[in-house]
Amino acid sequence: MAKQFRVALTADSFDSDGQPVWENMGLDILESVAGLSFAPLAEKRPVVGPDQLVGVQALLVMGSGVDAETVSRSEDLILLSRFGVGYDKIDVEACTEADVALTITAGAVNRSVAEATVGWMIALTHHVLIKDRIVRTGDWDTRTAYPGRELRDRTLGVVGLGRIAEETLRLLGSFGMQPPLAFDPHVNEDTAKSLGVRVVDLDTLLSTADFVSLHCPLTDETRGLIGKREIAMMKPDAYLINTARGGIVDENALYEALDQGTIAGAALDCFAEEPLTEPSRFRTLDNILLAPHSIAWTRELFRDVGRMACQATVDFATGKTPAGVVNPEVLDKPSFQEKRARLRLTS
Repeated sequence: MAKQFRVALTADSFDSDGQPVWENMGLDILESVAGLSFAPLAEKRPVVGPDQLVGVQALLVMGSGVDAETVSRSEDLILLSRFGVGYDKIDVEACTEADVALTITAGAVNRSVAEATVGWMIALTHHVLIKDRIVRTGDWDTRTAYPGRELRDRTLGVVGLGRIAEETLRLLGSFGMQPPLAFDPHVNEDTAKSLGVRVVDLDTLLSTADFVSLHCPLTDETRGLIGKREIAMMKPDAYLINTARGGIVDENALYEALDQGTIAGAALDCFAEEPLTEPSRFRTLDNILLAPHSIAWTRELFRDVGRMACQATVDFATGKTPAGVVNPEVLDKPSFQEKRARLRLTS
């Protein structure tokens, strides 16, 4: 067993003054453990370099990527603890090969993303962006051209029936909507039934739903899932909402559909290439709402995500296994077990 357990945080976890970017992000949990120390990486890089992890046992990851090269010299690295639930920037297979566990903060983002989704549904269908501009420009008489529509009697289709989608459906329970639809090849039928969800194929969902909301991870299976053909199947008064990951939607096809008015509108929180360093081409369109991959950012989310990620780190340092391990197969590897026994903090 070890006497010290060193934790690093990706540099984007702290601001230019050396202060945590999130208030109450759980660092007190790390401070409470004898023998555990933590510090941010000195340099912000798009992908964490192996030279940054020398002597590090755990890495708390915000927005940086982790690839095979990152963990190539990971003799002492045992854990990546992700702030959030997405891990498309992390090479999970390489982590497993290098005897590194990956955890995510499953459940901590559910409420915030669900609230954002519902908020966007209302904002889109009530033309909030346009009506705000009418007042700002003194164009009052044009208001009659933009009557909104209620959520009542309309249908939501979710692509991916995970916990975020479940929470979204729960929040929408009082709006008088039609029974929701879901497309998810990995769906639990009992879960769908308990939620009153009708599981359908993607084409049926797209051609039926008034709102198509994406709640699936970005994988080889979902990359480009919503392309030109799929968008063309949507109803002309339907809306597309993406709070999941860029790359799931073909942005060229979406722009064309919005520009030509073949669908009513869209809301995007994520993009194929991030960060956007130039103004988005979508900015010229009135029928889309945009956010810089932060529509769900709340104080409560930061608190819950930070504390869960820090607690997972403490659990690994002290020999426990937390929830949210993405690659559980690594836990059974003899080489991982040997590393874990060697690095675990002494009592």
